[in-house]
Amino acid sequence: MVSRTSFRAGLTGLALLLLTLFAASSVRAADDDALRTLLMQLREADFTEKATLIETLVNMDHPRIAAILGALPESRLYYQEEGDRMVIALGDDAEIAIEDAITGQPLGQVIKRDLDRVRVNNHLRSLIEDRLASLGLSSADPGKRRAAVDAFLRNPKPEGAARLKARLEVESDKKIQELLTAALALVDLASPDPAVRVQAAKALGGWTQPEIRGPLLRVAAEDSDATVREAAKAALAKTEFRLQMLGWAETLFFGLSLGSVLILAAIGLAVTFGVMGVINMAHGELMMLGAYTTWLTQQYLPVNWSLPVAVPLAFLVAALVGIAIERSVIRFLYGRPLETLLATFGISLILQQLVRSIFSPLNRSVATPDWMSGTILLGPLEVTLNRLVIIGFCIAVFALLWLALQRTRLGLEVRAVAQNRAMAKAMGVRSARVDALTFGLGSGIAGVAGVALSQLTNVGPNLGQNYIVDSFMVVVFGGVGNLWGTMVAGLSLGVANKLLEPWSGAVLAKILVLVFLILFIQKRPRGLFPQRGRAAEV
Repeated sequence: MVSRTSFRAGLTGLALLLLTLFAASSVRAADDDALRTLLMQLREADFTEKATLIETLVNMDHPRIAAILGALPESRLYYQEEGDRMVIALGDDAEIAIEDAITGQPLGQVIKRDLDRVRVNNHLRSLIEDRLASLGLSSADPGKRRAAVDAFLRNPKPEGAARLKARLEVESDKKIQELLTAALALVDLASPDPAVRVQAAKALGGWTQPEIRGPLLRVAAEDSDATVREAAKAALAKTEFRLQMLGWAETLFFGLSLGSVLILAAIGLAVTFGVMGVINMAHGELMMLGAYTTWLTQQYLPVNWSLPVAVPLAFLVAALVGIAIERSVIRFLYGRPLETLLATFGISLILQQLVRSIFSPLNRSVATPDWMSGTILLGPLEVTLNRLVIIGFCIAVFALLWLALQRTRLGLEVRAVAQNRAMAKAMGVRSARVDALTFGLGSGIAGVAGVALSQLTNVGPNLGQNYIVDSFMVVVFGGVGNLWGTMVAGLSLGVANKLLEPWSGAVLAKILVLVFLILFIQKRPRGLFPQRGRAAEV
């Protein structure tokens, strides 16, 4: 049984809890009443009085202050006569959703013209931005603190330096510490003391933000002290060097991403060309089928799940079509390369027209999943996530294909046929079966490449035509049938294209690469890494 002492102690604890809750609710109600009174005064005050009231609002300890001050410069703070209350608009249409400014409670939809807007001028907007930055500096959220420092960088004022110094003394985030140091240096750049301006200019060297480069440019051109001007010019030179390095890094990244696409497009062709000696002009259309498979998958599955499902489906669809092409046409044309080229070119036209008849000639857009959208920071470099994923995807496909050719029975038979078909047949290898499976494997990889291409461009009947020439260039440059040669060639041509584009343009860059490739093949007709065996003897 519960003793009387324990029962009394429980009652006492419950009473204290109720008293605490009642006191807290009373304090909150008092704060709400005080805030409501200030907001009503803000509605009727002139701009000078509004500045004083905004200062009072900033000093209030109320959870809705940031939301109210954020709505005020955006002209979203209104007075609603029905209910005699201040509200915040959540849109800018004729009919808008509103919430109570003090409690945050949703109040539904209203006609915008039934509300009375609280007006501010540019001076008040600047004041509010500064005060919001002050509130953000003390936030527990690093993102809000960084946003507050960024706001100060856009509008540096000497009176805000004290708050920045106080924040810098307790800040634990290294990135925010660096931003705070730069913000303080930006304030010092306007100091009357030339020595302070020199130190500030030195501290700002290497920062690439326009908010910092702009003041440095003005100091370098207009400062009355020659030493300060020289320090600013040295800082700008450091910044320009860093921008140049970032530009080169960005170009290299885009070159690697283009090279990854070329590898995906060419690696299947390298397998079929190297083993079978078949010039498959329908290879681009097999990539197109993979892209259309991706689009169809998205019609039935959520976008975020569609790509992982589309990869094996695209491989299967393209592989089956490839095996059908090999069994029905190509197997009768071995040893007749010109006729094979013409036959596969005809097949490519048939596949294009078939897609036009089924899906229409209009381009289809494949949505990008959330996990491939946006950009990420790799150090100082900002890269697009979809291209980064494609680079990783290319590495994964290459690794899986290499393992399949090196560690499986099919891979052993493929290599045997590629090196010496007659000897492989004498050892019991069914070369016809190997040819069909090899062509299916190369075609399936082309379908997988189509999945990647669907994330970079629209899906249409002519998708494959944009990559077939580049695919043959990669295969010939790297060495027919050599996987490592295909990887090196794809990355080299991709980076070379992107390095040439800034000063020659995209079209001329492709022409220059093609001219280089022609000259290279004249000197090394078997490519960078020539294949040994039958492919080398042809």
